[in-house]
Amino acid sequence: MTSRRSVVKRETGETNINLELAIDGTGDYEVLTGIRMFDHMLSQLAKHGLFDIKLSATGDDQHHLVEDVAICLGRALTEALGDRRGIVRMADATVPMDDALAMVAVDLSGRGYTVLELPFSDNDMTGFATDLVRHFLEAFAAEARLNLHARVLYGTNDHHKTEALFKALARALDKATRIDERISGELPSTKDLLEG
Repeated sequence: MTSRRSVVKRETGETNINLELAIDGTGDYEVLTGIRMFDHMLSQLAKHGLFDIKLSATGDDQHHLVEDVAICLGRALTEALGDRRGIVRMADATVPMDDALAMVAVDLSGRGYTVLELPFSDNDMTGFATDLVRHFLEAFAAEARLNLHARVLYGTNDHHKTEALFKALARALDKATRIDERISGELPSTKDLLEG
């Protein structure tokens, strides 16, 4: 199996992002965006998806920074997957976090699409707006060219809802990106194509 890694750099008038991703990692991470809650969630993605992520990002505001990190992470995943031969492709995960329960299902179909049910209460997440969670997931799915269905089934605390969501995303992506030895490098599609 070839190394499923990617390096993505993005510099705009609003942000400067440097990202390294290894799909077949051990959950190692170095994440520094200047937004502590966002760093915490991206660390969950690495740790529970067993992805190695090295990320440094600066930006003029949280909205631009979160969006551009999502763009870079989606591009890195797309590049690291290559033509997607041999992958499991579809997976889901349900994760509890104290009072909250979140479910994520993904299809690495080559088509970006999101369906999100995220009933946040807008309680304090140390200055990190809950709307940025939605924005991150939408931008990530578009750039990663995957179907992403995510739902917070219930919960009271927005931190717990968000953390359960990122852990569920990590677990679903870990399963979907795995190589299935039974299909010997074939594309998991009757179309013999995984793109838009």
